Amino acid sequence: MTTSYDKNISQARSNESQKVVDAFNALDTDAKLAWFYLVYKKMGDSVTPAAPAATDPELAPLLLGKYFDLSDDEQLEIMRDIVNRKDTEYSRAYGAIKENNQLLVWYAWAVAMGDKVVDLPDTYQPSQAINDLLSQTEGLDFDEQISVFRTIAGELGYTDIKPIETQAQTGKTPSL
Repeated sequence: MTTSYDKNISQARSNESQKVVDAFNALDTDAKLAWFYLVYKKMGDSVTPAAPAATDPELAPLLLGKYFDLSDDEQLEIMRDIVNRKDTEYSRAYGAIKENNQLLVWYAWAVAMGDKVVDLPDTYQPSQAINDLLSQTEGLDFDEQISVFRTIAGELGYTDIKPIETQAQTGKTPSL
């Protein structure tokens, strides 16, 4: 897959949505995973990919197939690797798909939590930072929420694909 966008450029549109992205980035790994789960649990279907027709589950067979057969410890390690952008097989598979499909992966995992996917411990209590972030997220309008989810999802996973340099960066004009 080639890409012509820079994953480091935020899609978050407003100051409020950028603050949510920044607050997410300030969380530790497990808090980020808890936020994903709680967002999907609390906000349900409104968090599914904004354009369901733009998703393609076949693009992520490793993440939406084989993943479900792994042990809870293996699943948790894969989630942590994706959040930490480690260079692993699953993190590369995640980093190679577009944001709508990345959101689909998190949605599928959240729906299957406690069944086919490792669940939060029964005694888990979200931190104040997570609760504040959930409130901030809920306070955004739908379009801002989706831009936040796409921004966050798109920043995770591993990819070594670099954006295509512009003419201004290279000083060269395209040849025919």
